[in-house]
Order: sequence, then C-alpha cells, then structure tokens
Amino acid sequence: MNMNHNKLIPSLPDGVIFNAYPDSCGENLGEMVSLLQSEEFRDLFSQCYILPSLFNSDLDRGFSIISYDLNQHYASSENLQDLKSMGISLKLDFVLNHLSAQSPQFRDLVEKGDSSGYLDCFIDWNKFWQGKGKVSHEGYIIPDEKYLNKLFMRKPGLPILKIPFPDGTDRFFWNTFYQKVTESERGEPAYTGQMDLNADSEIVWQFYEETFKKLHDYGARIVRLDAFAYLHKEVGQSNFFNEPGTWDLLERLKEMADKYRIILLPEIHSRYEEKIHEKLAQKGYPIYDFFFPGLVLNALETGINSHLIRWIEEIVEKKYTTVNMLGCHDGIPVLDVKGLLGDRDIEDLINNVKSRGGRVKDLYDADGNKISYYQVNATYYSALNEDDNKLLLARAIQMFMPGIPQVWYLDLFAGINDYAAAESLGHKEINRTNLSISEIEKRKDMTIVKDQLKLIKFRNTYPAFGLNSILKIENSNSNELNLTWTGSGSRASLKADLSKSEFEIYYKRDGGDVERL
Repeated sequence: MNMNHNKLIPSLPDGVIFNAYPDSCGENLGEMVSLLQSEEFRDLFSQCYILPSLFNSDLDRGFSIISYDLNQHYASSENLQDLKSMGISLKLDFVLNHLSAQSPQFRDLVEKGDSSGYLDCFIDWNKFWQGKGKVSHEGYIIPDEKYLNKLFMRKPGLPILKIPFPDGTDRFFWNTFYQKVTESERGEPAYTGQMDLNADSEIVWQFYEETFKKLHDYGARIVRLDAFAYLHKEVGQSNFFNEPGTWDLLERLKEMADKYRIILLPEIHSRYEEKIHEKLAQKGYPIYDFFFPGLVLNALETGINSHLIRWIEEIVEKKYTTVNMLGCHDGIPVLDVKGLLGDRDIEDLINNVKSRGGRVKDLYDADGNKISYYQVNATYYSALNEDDNKLLLARAIQMFMPGIPQVWYLDLFAGINDYAAAESLGHKEINRTNLSISEIEKRKDMTIVKDQLKLIKFRNTYPAFGLNSILKIENSNSNELNLTWTGSGSRASLKADLSKSEFEIYYKRDGGDVERL
C-alpha cells in the first residue's frame, strides 16, 4: 500500500535529533559539542535537543526553572554558536506550567506578600476554589466532591504548598508537581518546588513573551512545550487539557512563537483512545510519538507486527508530523498506548520491564490512592533485556518510521539501568547516567554502538527519507516488518523478522545497483 507522507509544517527541520542534558556526554556542553565534531559523529545529527538544565534551575534535572538565562556551569553562548556553525539546529524546552519556588518571581512573593508585584503570577488555591468547597482545619479549601473527583493528579494529596505571608497569614498556592519545605541555616522555611503559573495573568504572558525571545536568541528552531496541558485551570474541569481553554492558550502561544519563527512541539501524555494527538495534528502541530516506544517493545517481545503497523498506517494516512523516540529523559510511556494495545498487552509490557529492573510510576487521586499506571522507568537497552540484536532492530525500525527520529544519548551508548541513582535520587534517574568522555571513548568501540551510528548516519544523510518522501508497507507475514522509502531519486528498504530480531537494509539510487547497508 502506497502512502504519501506530506509535509504538514513547511518550516519544520528534518534530520535526526540528538537528545541529552548539557552534561550527559562530558562535563558540559562544550565537551558534548567536541564529541559531535569528531569523525565518528560527523553527519549523524541535524538537530540537538538540549534539556533544560541548560538554564538556571534547581529540581527535576532542569524542569524547575529559576530563570532562562544560561547555566554558565554547563553551557555558554559560544557552545550554542558552535552547534549552529556545524549546521545543527536547536530544540529547547519551555516549561509553561510552572516556575521554581526559587525563581525571582516567587521569592518576591514570599518576601513581600500582598504587596508583591508577582502576587497575580501564581495561583492562590483558596481564591480559586472560594465558595466551591469547605475549609480544612489547616486553612485550605477542600473542593466539593463533584469537583475533586474530576481533578487529574500527578501525586498523592492536594496540589498545594503553604506559604506564610508577612502579615502572619498562611496562603496556599497551586503546586501540581514537586514540592519540599526545609529549614534554612537561620531557622526560616526554605522552599523548593515547581509553582504553577496563573495563565489568567498578563504578568505571566509578558514573561512568556520575554522567554520566547530568549529561546530565539539562543538559536531555537523547535520549542517543546513542557506540561502545557496543565496550564489552563477552571473550576469543574479536570485541569488537564481542559477544552476549549487549552486550545485558546495554545493559539495565543503560537502567535508569540510565530513572531520568532519558532515551531511549537506540544508535549502531552494521554491515552491513545482520547485522540488528543489527532486533535493537535488537525490544528497543524507536530506531535510527540509517545506510542512508538511501547509498540516497539510489544513487537519485539511478541514477534507480532499488527499493533505497530496499525500505528504507522495512521501516521501516514492522517498526515501526522511526528517526533519519535525509544528512550528519553522521562520514562517509557504505558498510559499512552491504551487503545492501541489491550490491557493484557500493557500489563505484559510493564511486567517484562519490571522483571528486568525497571521501576513503575503511577497516578493517584486526592486521597493518595493509585488510579492508573503512567510509565515505566528503565533504559531502553535494559527494557529489552540488554539484548544487542533487539536494541539494534529497535533502532532500525525507528530510523524507518515516518517522522523525525530523536535519539537518547544513553540508548546510543547501550546504557543499562542505574539502580544506585534511582535509589538515591528518584526513579527517573535510572535512565539519566552521565557519561564521561573517557567512558564514551570506550563505548564507541562496542559493536552495538558502531552499528547504531551507521544506522543513524544512513537515516540522516540518505535522500530517500524525509517528510516529503513516500513510504510503502510491503505485504508480509505477521512476524515481519517490511518498509520502503522512496524520495529524491533514491530508495531504502528495511526487511525485518521480529521473531528472530534480525533485519536487512537495502538501498538504491536511480540508475544504480541495489546495495546492502
């Protein structure tokens, strides 16, 4: 069946994306740039997604932003210019929903209370729910059950942080994600956390405008909108991708981004069956392919192609523009694939990864009860039982997927689960191990690394691939995956046996002979 994958967003950069923290490969971005300039890495990547510890931040490995100024310990403007001079464009994060409790804005609020110019910048929980619940003995409002039951929770308990104001009163501010209160050396409360921003405040929108300009000046072509689905808040809604409010905010953000020629990539985890990915695509946005990692695990463990092929067909037939990945800084999504995989398949996937040392992240209600699985945390290599053949086939499938492939640095270097980091720093750190340049030099000689580099370079440089090329899914047995790309007078074919974790790649230019990679 022939399927034309048309380019939906004209200015979206194509080519493979390298994904890492600024200190993932070497001690800082300068060392990572030197690695990308080396002979082995030349022409492998056209884009670089640098995670937000690039900026001044204090929690969640960068996703709790203090300010969007460069963290000089990790990066300099010269490093960013070096990437640009190599022809590598930038993808950067904008954490829309929250700022660090140590941000100048929130510190000003804590210090000045009602007289702070940033009072409206954050969400006063009791003001938001006034008249919609009962006041607890601690002073915060517990929303009425009809509202509480709808709330989408990322952690046990209500999403609030208590702040003592200078006038002696306690105020409660919305805090969807992490929070912690400790005592300073002077015996005063010290706050760490990710404090939700008030999207109804023009102060917040002024901050957004300033941030887009900064990201543009750094050289960002793509900006990933982190946690944007939590931004719009309204009484009676789940406060996760409220409709139509979320769309209104997204359109306003796009108008800002367009001024700076920035392409927005909204980040959202939701069940396939909810079709939010399709709505985003219909409105002209590229989408994250959070379904792909779980579908590949399913295909390689069962040897069956049907679920993966169904998704490939949908991408192309509905002309989605996707960014796909195997591993990433977060976990392997399992909530997302509900509707593409059945409950039994998802449970099998989770149990397989857990049996290989993975950790499970769940979602909770306001009383702290688990209501759903969310993701599993493991390196992708360990999730595949550290099987070189399976990892290489997974990478080959990724390189032949429609869309733009994004490569997590630790997958590239066959990283295994870091249990010590997971125990001491949290479950996500199982897949965030920093690699020194000397360690990378050793790993570059591994066959699994060399073979991945070869595949990535082929995808990044061979003209058959691209957002305007044609994909043909060949008829095959249930345990096979046969994909052929045609474009710019060239053809490339993947013929894979999922049950044996074996594959071959053939390619041909017009007038030339068929060659094997």
